[in-house]
Amino acid sequence: MGRLCRVTLALLALALAGATPALAQMPAWEKELYEAAKKEKGLTIYTAHYATEYAQAICDGMEKKYPGVKCNFIRTTAQVAYQRLSQDRAAGLKIASVISSTDLSHFPKMKADGWLMKYRPRKLEQMLDNYKPYNDPDDTYFVTSAGLVLITYNNQVVKDSEAPRKWTDLLEPKWKDKVSIGHPAFSGYVGTWVVQMRKMYGWDFFAKLEKNKPQIGRSINDTVTMLNAKERWVAAGPAATTLESKDKGNPVSVVYPEDGAVLMISPTGILIDAPSPNAAKLHMEYLMSKEASEVHVKLRGEAIAKGVKVLPGARELDAVKTVRPTLEEIDKGIPEVKEQFRDTFGI
Repeated sequence: MGRLCRVTLALLALALAGATPALAQMPAWEKELYEAAKKEKGLTIYTAHYATEYAQAICDGMEKKYPGVKCNFIRTTAQVAYQRLSQDRAAGLKIASVISSTDLSHFPKMKADGWLMKYRPRKLEQMLDNYKPYNDPDDTYFVTSAGLVLITYNNQVVKDSEAPRKWTDLLEPKWKDKVSIGHPAFSGYVGTWVVQMRKMYGWDFFAKLEKNKPQIGRSINDTVTMLNAKERWVAAGPAATTLESKDKGNPVSVVYPEDGAVLMISPTGILIDAPSPNAAKLHMEYLMSKEASEVHVKLRGEAIAKGVKVLPGARELDAVKTVRPTLEEIDKGIPEVKEQFRDTFGI
């Protein structure tokens, strides 16, 4: 009877461990936050950080780490996410608890307007030092995703030796009707890229690019679709989505431009009136974790936490020449380039 009792207790302990595999390893503050989050309704996130499959993987990872906390996302472009949140607030609706945008300029405005909650993640210490200067010193938003805009191409129609090596190579007449880009009025990534190209080469860069009649999508991820379909041959595209597409067997490749890959810093903030505030805080902690960075790297994004290695075909961030506008240049420049872009390209 004693042996049966011991076996029963051992099996019960194993079952409990399987039900909450990480609970015993959580510090007290994380357990408390987790238990509070489980009592709330599902967490809703407005995100422009990722493609849909990528966003789903992040939510799945959080739910796996924190069973019983439901993670829902609404994936749009950066401008649409901000507009939707603005409309919610104007209508008195409380839907999203978290906003993750690729347009850095939205966050100082949301902070100034009182939309964001102050919360300093406990796991911030795990963040790579490269990103810490871009966090809000007042703790209303933090870098939770990073990526690169590179030169991308279809390797079935463009030989590796003939692919563009610098951003200005996209202006060559041989690429007429063969270039794909996104639109700065819809995509934060594209807006930042346009501001940086203007900073480096002046608006003349886009006046010349217009002569090559680029195909213009909304999201920067649209460039990957255009390359895969051979609608266009070269692009200013996202490293993560392009490399992920290549991993699936599609004929796309990347070039790290000699004049600088454009580094994208994408923050997340918790809304001041979040309907699920504890789940929102838990989500922020998850985004700082090594587990989330492993998801990033697996899906060809950049690690945020320390100690996660990149996959073959990508480069470690510290081995890449990167460029990016300052926050002030983005804040001032994106509204300007939206109008310049429409004037130049007519859309």
